[in-house]
Amino acid sequence: MADQLLEQARDVFEGQIDFEGQKLCESLATILLCIVGAVTFIVGYILQDIKLSLWIALGGTAITFVAIVPPWPFYNKNPVKWLPIGGGKSSSMSIPQTIILDENTIR
Repeated sequence: MADQLLEQARDVFEGQIDFEGQKLCESLATILLCIVGAVTFIVGYILQDIKLSLWIALGGTAITFVAIVPPWPFYNKNPVKWLPIGGGKSSSMSIPQTIILDENTIR
């Protein structure tokens, strides 16, 4: 029981996300910060209030931080299937040991 809870806590704190999740995370951060910047500029320009503009920018940045930094489950929908440790049954397959680089053979 305690091992299962420890394993779940470890998974949460490690922050595992896949490559598609990283791409989504970057796009989401860019979009959210652009929207926050535009709203901040428009509100600050219309109301001529720099203090309100700074608070809107701070709040929008905090919301973006909450949406991006934690490893939410939707960032890990396409996990990478790694090869088994030690090669498994496919270890008997021979791998060529020569590499051709700029028309030179390297062993």
